[in-house]
Amino acid sequence: MTDPESPDEILTWAEVQRTHRIRNGVYQRDGRLVSLLTDFGRINPCYPDTQTDASGHRIHYTGAGRRGDQHLTPANRALLAAIESGHAVPLFNKLAVGRWQHMGYWRVTDATHRYDAQEDRMLWRFTLEKV
Repeated sequence: MTDPESPDEILTWAEVQRTHRIRNGVYQRDGRLVSLLTDFGRINPCYPDTQTDASGHRIHYTGAGRRGDQHLTPANRALLAAIESGHAVPLFNKLAVGRWQHMGYWRVTDATHRYDAQEDRMLWRFTLEKV
């Protein structure tokens, strides 16, 4: 079995679920961000997350809300609150069915809510920086 605390380990969904207990991309408890999922838009194109620098230490993470404009849902509020708290959370990248990559720990450092022409909707975009 792999260690979910070691960055870049390949995990099963059962191993990811020990930390990230829901299927949605943003897991929060009582308003506090716990962990995040991504696939960088490869599997779910409605969440076009992108690495924004060559080092791979900064990501633009798309907020919660699959269809239509994204609003200030509990998940998006938890992402916003994480900017103020400054705590780091694990990020898991879905590579394929049942295959996940633990990408280490990340802090949410910034947020915008703006119209995305490609998606034709309002999106919350959060900046994640690797710890």
